[in-house]
Amino acid sequence: MLSVARVIPLGGRIALTTQRVIPKRFIASQLHTPKVPVELTNETVKNFSYDEQKDWDLLRVALTKYTDNGALDIPLIIDGKKVYKENTLPQVNPAKHSQVLAQVSQASEEDVLSAINSAKRAKSEWLRTPWTDRAAIFLKAADLISTKYRYDMLAATMLGQGKNVYQAEIDSIAELCDFFRFNVKYAEEMYGVQPIKSSPGVWNRAEYRPLEGFVYAVTPFNFTAIAANLVGAPALVGNTVVWKPSATAALSNYILMNILEEAGLPKGVINFIPGEPNMVTDNVLEDPEFSALHFTGSTQVFKSLYGKINSNVAADKYRDFPRIVGETGGKNFHLIHPSASIDHSVLSTLRGAFEYQGQKCSATSRLYVPNSIWSEFKEKLIAGVETITIGNTSDSSTIHEFMGPVIHEQSFNKLSLAIDEAKQDSELEIIAGGEYDKTNGYYVQPTIVQAKSKDHPFLKNEFFGPLLTVYVYPDNEFVPILNAIDSTTKYGLTGSVFARDRSAVRVAEEALRYSAGNFYINDKCTGAVVGQQWFGGARASGTNDKAGSGNILSRFVSVRNIKENFYELTDYKYPSNYS
Repeated sequence: MLSVARVIPLGGRIALTTQRVIPKRFIASQLHTPKVPVELTNETVKNFSYDEQKDWDLLRVALTKYTDNGALDIPLIIDGKKVYKENTLPQVNPAKHSQVLAQVSQASEEDVLSAINSAKRAKSEWLRTPWTDRAAIFLKAADLISTKYRYDMLAATMLGQGKNVYQAEIDSIAELCDFFRFNVKYAEEMYGVQPIKSSPGVWNRAEYRPLEGFVYAVTPFNFTAIAANLVGAPALVGNTVVWKPSATAALSNYILMNILEEAGLPKGVINFIPGEPNMVTDNVLEDPEFSALHFTGSTQVFKSLYGKINSNVAADKYRDFPRIVGETGGKNFHLIHPSASIDHSVLSTLRGAFEYQGQKCSATSRLYVPNSIWSEFKEKLIAGVETITIGNTSDSSTIHEFMGPVIHEQSFNKLSLAIDEAKQDSELEIIAGGEYDKTNGYYVQPTIVQAKSKDHPFLKNEFFGPLLTVYVYPDNEFVPILNAIDSTTKYGLTGSVFARDRSAVRVAEEALRYSAGNFYINDKCTGAVVGQQWFGGARASGTNDKAGSGNILSRFVSVRNIKENFYELTDYKYPSNYS
């Protein structure tokens, strides 16, 4: 226990005495909650237009930092310590798979257990850390990302995850900073929600406790910002986290972890554990203090984890009922009404289907167009696809390309197989694209397939790449096609209707109520902005807990209600007990 000299008056004299300084874990409840110093505006997105040469120059310098100095050695981070392992996995540039960006240490079973124990040890101090201290860490991290490390984050995301500069900017800078800042505001508002009534002589209050155990975050390759939110949201409200990053996003995720530490994140609050997914997960889910899963990834993997957790609950393995929060796949639609603007609908579909190679959970992968406008729509859609450029978006000579590579060979093989199947299927016609090449990088042309049947598997299955399936419907079957959209797939993530006829919009909005957790009118079905469009879907698309809203934070707290009585009883009987 620390002590300091204190001057106090004593009988008219001045005397020196000592007073124990109480550690912050004991004084957190005594601090009031000031308003956070954040004006809630979304981070400005740099457009990287031709005349913004300074931004381009800084970006090129950052890119060479990760390409000209050999592969970066990425360790585990357990209890604030960097642990380098002999067992490593290379992370390559998907646009140039001969280029190794990083050698990523792979956790052993012992490392996973160490990470879990580290999270447990850090918990008691972290949950008692004043709210202002926790908030300050994430606010500072956002400022570091938007200033000091902006171009490092861009470069790492472009190189490792195959994004062009604009896609990397809206992800690893704008959305990431928005998550950290808006979550702080959402937490402030959540803590401020208290019981609205107290009887005379009673004070009722609510305490938003972090979950009792630790949180397991499983993060995807396609958005650096999602990784930040999956670990940041639980930690902000007092939880500690075991983090398994995607193998194909390790570089950007490791830089993010270092930024959080520079911002003041205490050791053990977040433990960075790249490793073989099944081994890491099995060890985490076996721990009795596992309290929550925060997941973004494939539907099948999420179902598997859900089943394992439920089996363990039934076996009475856990102290609590673990929270399960997940955002998974989608088979997202654009529905075009005969009254729609053709030009606007075409351009929106090109963006929705092919930006970032269709590797967004929300990407447009099925398109419904009325027969009366199909000829013009098709002509303009194909013309647009033919102007899409594709190449290595992290190379100076091709840095302005619209599309880059798909993430890895597994994805490439899945997409190339689907394209080959389409070429052999009499019920399908490839009307644009259809080529692929993995000689140097994992490149798949933007491809459009027309299906003769509205029930074709290509309108049901998720491919997670630049493959769009279109179905042309009779104009007088607008209502039946709504039923087909709603029932064709198991997903319910995003979707759009394009129409100038307001009655058609109303019919579609009501018929497709459960078809999309994010529903757009005359806009593409991608691009949800934190604080503006809360993101998430139901059905096979996840638990719809809405990242980018305050709702997500409520999933990582457990409310305790406290009633304090100021009156003393004088009798145990109630008035009705007397005759």
